[in-house]
Amino acid sequence: MMNPIFLRTFCTLVETKHFTKTAEQLFITQSAVSQHLKKLEDLLGEPLIQKTERGFVLTPTGEQTYQEAKKVVASLQAFKEKVTTDSEHVGMVKVMSPGSIGLRLYPQLLALQTQFPELIIHYQFAPNSSIIKALQQGDIDIGLVTEHANSSLLNFEEVAQEPLQLLLPTKFKNATFDTLKQLGFINHPDGDHHANQLLKANFAEFTHIKDIKESGFSNQIGLILTPVSIGLGFTVLPQSAVSSFAEPEKIHIHELTKPIMESVFLVMQNKKHTAKRLLFVHKKIKTLLQD
Repeated sequence: MMNPIFLRTFCTLVETKHFTKTAEQLFITQSAVSQHLKKLEDLLGEPLIQKTERGFVLTPTGEQTYQEAKKVVASLQAFKEKVTTDSEHVGMVKVMSPGSIGLRLYPQLLALQTQFPELIIHYQFAPNSSIIKALQQGDIDIGLVTEHANSSLLNFEEVAQEPLQLLLPTKFKNATFDTLKQLGFINHPDGDHHANQLLKANFAEFTHIKDIKESGFSNQIGLILTPVSIGLGFTVLPQSAVSSFAEPEKIHIHELTKPIMESVFLVMQNKKHTAKRLLFVHKKIKTLLQD
């Protein structure tokens, strides 16, 4: 098998035209240069240089070998640089968050990708449980969740808080707990988590969201408020999801006795070595959410 070290030594020898200079440039001994040349000639079965009074000249085989060896050495160098270069602005970063956070964050990350076109943002919307699972399995790089999970594999950092809001059809201005039971709950992937937090703090009669009939479900963040707007039920959502709804005049935001703030956690795997692009995007997300 052809040893690329022999090829590198031979190319350097041809370019320096001197055994001693080759040894100095490659940080090896002059005898090692001679050995590499001899082994390469043995492998090819042909002499590569012809010694002269002033040094050496290449044989026809030596000239051909040099032309081909240059390509191999350059290719190996490019390969090394490609796999060892760790740039903040090059490569793919896989991010996953609930839709409410994604509505706010994704457009800003696209602006970041516009600034650094070789930084590819792969963004998915998902509920908390799916995000935690994807992080643990290594399917994504960065997750944003609103529930803390006990996992030695993951690092959770609270980076923001967002108000939860109780949303009803416009005609229900003074909703009671009986009103909510009559309307029914429009559920969504994180609906149980949101509703249990908010309703428990604001309605003494409340025990669990499962005790209220479910009047609908949507896993599309932009559509959850549509059934509410036409009178089919109530729901609970983070403020960012509510502010993006196209027909705010058709929903009523109930005034809470005890406002509820939901924590947002930025999550990554606990790793000894983390790619610079992941750290860069992690820092950018943290800044965006805290502004």
